[in-house]
This record gives sequence, structure tokens and C-alpha cells, in this order.
Amino acid sequence: MSQSEYDGSKTKLTLYQAAGVTNYLKILRNLSKPHWFEIIELIKCSQGMAVGELAEEMGMSYMGVKKHCLAMQKLGFLDTWRRPKEVGRPEKIYRVTSKLDPLFPQISNEVSMGILDAAAQLEPNAAEKLLFYFFRSQAEELLEVVTGESVQERAEKFAAERTRRGYYSFCHYNEEEGLYIVEHHNPLQPLFEKYETLERMEIQMFERLLGAHVERTVKVSSGLVRYRFDLSPR
Repeated sequence: MSQSEYDGSKTKLTLYQAAGVTNYLKILRNLSKPHWFEIIELIKCSQGMAVGELAEEMGMSYMGVKKHCLAMQKLGFLDTWRRPKEVGRPEKIYRVTSKLDPLFPQISNEVSMGILDAAAQLEPNAAEKLLFYFFRSQAEELLEVVTGESVQERAEKFAAERTRRGYYSFCHYNEEEGLYIVEHHNPLQPLFEKYETLERMEIQMFERLLGAHVERTVKVSSGLVRYRFDLSPR
């Protein structure tokens, strides 16, 4: 590993420097206040609610609920519109925004596994083919983000993007160990456990994006999993 390829200084990235904590944890941090979850759930299960309606449902004071709604609106979790009334002025209605989407279930690993199992019933290698196309499309998408003259530059941008996608990924360099990426979560782990070929597909994606040889190792300690990708010039 040449000094010209890597700059020699240890790459130290925190969650915030890399890409910030995941959207989910950002939201939880802001929602760690009494009644916020209840307000969100009530609004989510409606077409929008006025402060008076929320106060009645929750058994709280009008001003207490209004204070919470204004705070969440300021953070971008709620927005408002005016609902016409038969008599009098339109009333202000609160709605949840797309900023709260990470709090609510999207397609799950269970659903993904079901789709792949169904595909395998139609054709023996269909699941692997679908996964191959998935990783290829991921690589095409990431090529626009993972740029740079050196492997280290590309690795840093790649790790930041992977953190944004929930992998908790960090790029490191030191003279003794060289350049490597460490990840602390894999959202696709159930798929990796069922389809052994995914590990190779992931490595190929890394190599294509980074322009380096990649060796992948996994270390498990109780509930903690550490995925390490050692990078070396081709």
C-alpha cells in the first residue's frame, strides 16, 4: 500500500461527520418528549386533526397540545392546512409529513424473503438473479456519489453514503492496518444468511465502486456484529 495512494493520516469519521445518525434515530431523539408519539399516532390514523380534537382524545388541555404541535411543526414533523367549516372560519388541521416516514413500517426483510422464495418457485435461480440485478442497480446509483481520485477519497464517500442507508459505516486508515471500512449493521443480513452468493455480490460492488481489491470478514460478539472490508490496490 503506497503512501501516494493513501494520505497517511488516520481517517476519523463520526456518525455526524459521515452522514449523521440515521433518519430513524434523528426522529427518535427529537420525539423523546411526553405525548409526541401519541399525537403522531392519532394524526397518522386520521385525515388530519385540530388541536381541540387532539386535546379531547388525549384528555389534555388545549394549550398543552398546541405547544407540542407547534414544536413538531417547527421540526418539520407536522404541517397544517385549513379545513372549511359550515359556520365560521376554517380551522387549522395538523398532518404528519414525509419526514416521519422512517418511523412507520416499509417493505420488510420478511416481505423481501417472501418475494424471493416465490421467485425461486418459478425458476430455481430466479432469486439469485433478482439479487444480482439489485446489487448492479445499487452500484449504478452509487457511482454518482462515490467519486474521487484515490481509493481513500472514494471509500470515505462510500462509507458516508452507506451510513445514510443504515449500515453505520466508517472508513479508517493507519500505517499498520492500511485502509479499511468497518460497518456495524447490515439491513440485508437475513438475506445474506439465506443466500451465500450475496457476500460475493457485495464484494464485487465494493470493488467496482472503489477500484480496489476487497477482503470481507465478519466478527460476531453477542448481539454485536462487525463487518470489515480491507481495501488494497489492484
